[in-house]
Amino acid sequence: MAPLPNSRTEPDGSAIIRVLSYNIRSMRDDTAALARVIKACAPDLVLIQEAPLFFRWRKKLARLASASGLVVLSGGATAAGPALLCSLRATVERTEDVLLPLTPGQHRRGFATAVVRFGGARLGVLSCHLSLRQDERYEQGGMLLDRLAGMGVDHVIAGGDLNDRPDGRTFERLAKELQDCWATAPWGDENTWIPGNPLQRIDAIFATQGIEVLACGVPIGQPGVTETDLRAATDHFPVLAALKIPASSGNETSWMNWTN
Repeated sequence: MAPLPNSRTEPDGSAIIRVLSYNIRSMRDDTAALARVIKACAPDLVLIQEAPLFFRWRKKLARLASASGLVVLSGGATAAGPALLCSLRATVERTEDVLLPLTPGQHRRGFATAVVRFGGARLGVLSCHLSLRQDERYEQGGMLLDRLAGMGVDHVIAGGDLNDRPDGRTFERLAKELQDCWATAPWGDENTWIPGNPLQRIDAIFATQGIEVLACGVPIGQPGVTETDLRAATDHFPVLAALKIPASSGNETSWMNWTN
């Protein structure tokens, strides 16, 4: 497996960053293994799903961030589970936690969002965990696209547990508007859902068209990442991407301008 590009800022102001999306199952499994996996991936941004929601949830999330060499950016219980962690390379411009409409009898869903800078590159970020119900999930996919379009930046990434496969309606809806990073530049392994064997890809990272996807996949084979730790950490495999973010244009409005 080819080495994943390291994070760096280019002379033209663009930035190469590593982004990790990870469902951590409320940290109910081996948290030491979880931290080792995250740290070995050396991410600049971590898009978390199923962050702790209840007693001392902020302390638990902060402890995971510290053990991984990161800091908490946003989300957690205030976003109904999605959260964002970041390295100290990131300059934080703003954050917002978004709660989605509640369907009676279903789990509350939300988005953890932020706008950050790496060198001269400005980036919108969103972590999500979509519904198990097909109709609700499809509506939430539309809300996700609307939220990205309203962030006021040229370049956006979104990632999370979609509870949908690549041939599903919601996954296809997102992939029609955004780059599916695994499909664009496959690296490592594909499937993310562990129980039994990881026979499904239901976790993904998406990027707007102006972003160059250098590599993306499950980081089996990444130095420091062992299959033992991956299986002990949680019931999902993470998705790791290396992305090149162009320098900010200085007159940004919305990434939708790239596709219209």
